[in-house]
Amino acid sequence: MNKRLGSPCKIGNLTIRNRTVLDSMGNGLSELNGDVSPAEIAYYEARAKGGIGLIMTECVSIDSKTGRANPRNMCIDRDEQIPGYQKLAEAVHRHGAKIFLELYHPGRQGVSDFNGGMKMYAPSAIECNCVHQPVQAMTMEMIQDVIQRFIDGAVRTQKAGIDGVLIHGAHGYLVNQFLSPYTNKRTDAYGGSVENRARFALEIIRGIRAACGPDFPIGIRFSANEYLDYIGLPQEAGITLELSKQYCKLFEEAGVDLLDVSSGIYETMNTAWEPTGFEQGWKKELAHEIKKIASVPVVCTALIRDPAFAEQLLEEGVCDFVGSARAHLADPEWANKAIAGLDEEIRPCISCLNCMKGLMATGTVRCAVNAQGCMELERSNLRKDGAGRLVVVIGGGPAGMEAARVLALRGFSVTLFEKESQLGGALLQAAKPPHKQKILHFVRYLAHQLDELGVKVLYHAAVTPECVAALNPYAVFLAAGASPLVPQSIPGIHGAQVHTAAQVLTGETELTGQTVAVIGAGMTGLETAEFLQSAGNTVAVFDLLDEVAHGEHFQNIIDIETRIGSIPQNLGHKLVSIDAHGCVFARADGTRVDYPCQAVVLAMGMVPNKDFAAQFSALPNYQVLGTNVQYSSIAPAVESAFLAAYQLD
Repeated sequence: MNKRLGSPCKIGNLTIRNRTVLDSMGNGLSELNGDVSPAEIAYYEARAKGGIGLIMTECVSIDSKTGRANPRNMCIDRDEQIPGYQKLAEAVHRHGAKIFLELYHPGRQGVSDFNGGMKMYAPSAIECNCVHQPVQAMTMEMIQDVIQRFIDGAVRTQKAGIDGVLIHGAHGYLVNQFLSPYTNKRTDAYGGSVENRARFALEIIRGIRAACGPDFPIGIRFSANEYLDYIGLPQEAGITLELSKQYCKLFEEAGVDLLDVSSGIYETMNTAWEPTGFEQGWKKELAHEIKKIASVPVVCTALIRDPAFAEQLLEEGVCDFVGSARAHLADPEWANKAIAGLDEEIRPCISCLNCMKGLMATGTVRCAVNAQGCMELERSNLRKDGAGRLVVVIGGGPAGMEAARVLALRGFSVTLFEKESQLGGALLQAAKPPHKQKILHFVRYLAHQLDELGVKVLYHAAVTPECVAALNPYAVFLAAGASPLVPQSIPGIHGAQVHTAAQVLTGETELTGQTVAVIGAGMTGLETAEFLQSAGNTVAVFDLLDEVAHGEHFQNIIDIETRIGSIPQNLGHKLVSIDAHGCVFARADGTRVDYPCQAVVLAMGMVPNKDFAAQFSALPNYQVLGTNVQYSSIAPAVESAFLAAYQLD
């Protein structure tokens, strides 16, 4: 039991049943006009049912004409929207949780195409170096209009029965832009001094307090450090922790009841929505230092995943509430499980940022480890109709394990064949490079689920169609993975000094103190290069393409490049041959490049094991899953497995 985590705490006069906070994160579920959708309600209700204390909604724009950052941006600028928010409040309250709307305007981080082609509002006409949208400096009339729209949004929120509001003053959005000397170069009453830069936020707070009364909770989320040094600028050019302390005193004087401490802006995005290179609790000192000077409750967001760590933060007085978004996306029951001490039952976020990749690319959030996340309406009717019928699953990687888990939940009897001595498949090697160990948490979760659900796992299994057919299964799911691509046409490709990334990462091949050429600058190649460098090798990466990690989410690329920038990455280099002395490459202009090395590691892609899969195609209700269909990442492997098991008739 994590008693402190499960204890109640007040925000103003509002009692929150425990110390867990679902912090704000866009999910792309609203209607196109900004109204609350049934899918939105289902998403938040699932987390309320899962035991969360306080839900902070995704960003809710106070102006649908000037304040959209994505096509499905929740809005609250019309009275007609109030009934939708009433339904949201009722759904959350039905399970004992409380809910705040996070009111925001994206400012220069909005998207012009979603706002009628207009220039985006900002305190100063300084373009964001991430979204690169046209910008206009706000006039006094614009400033007063937006302030009033924040107030009007709060009034509508209160009328809808929502418990409070959270003003979004973090992550580089409009309120943050006024607070930051990096983006606010004004010389009038809204710029220059600390008090002037805070004026925009303070007038919003005071206006909401006056309009909604003394008992309506008002929180503010803010970036306590913009971490401009992450992009090579002095920290002092933007908001620092010391500056944030000054702002917090002003926020409290104006009437806020809660301080939600975050960090970063779009240009330093990895410090706000952290990829795998960041460790749990890495920025907890931000909340701790704010807590020391605050007289209202403080929320800490610091990549919190482990319940024991969350409990420790509370016991040490770092904060009053622990906030996370992705942990609750991965497991909507995180709060109940964490408070009860059921750590093994928690499906863990692995910081892969598949969610952010989807949100930014298509406006749709999908969780790599939870195929039901943001799909609660379509994928929550898990039938219990297996009736003990046998389903054979071949392959114990992520797809095979997920399929076995869902089938067992439905009441099927499941036997899983795994050729190795442990479950995990390709995830075991994916977890080997530095900072990738979080993947093992997901492997352990799935293995524990299979054990709890009574799935029969046969290790070192040399499975054949005949032995499977002899079991008389109702269905057969094949998730036999993929094998490294080794182009046969390249001279020397089978030399003794040539290895695959899989051989290196599984430990079959050990390299240390050598000069190594890694062929392939995809994420596997880059991560393998980092692994080899950490083992004391001198490494260089080569790739035929002119870009690294083609198709990968840019945050993950920035994350690893921040660490391996010293490793030479030679793009536009076609591997021609390999011999005992090293590799020969050809550039696009025909220039020959020789690279002397002692070892060559191939990270040129993977090929699905389709020939193996075809042997089983005549078996009943046969389905092929995961990377055995098409080599890709964890997300499609898990989703294909979930859907196959969920939809089996």
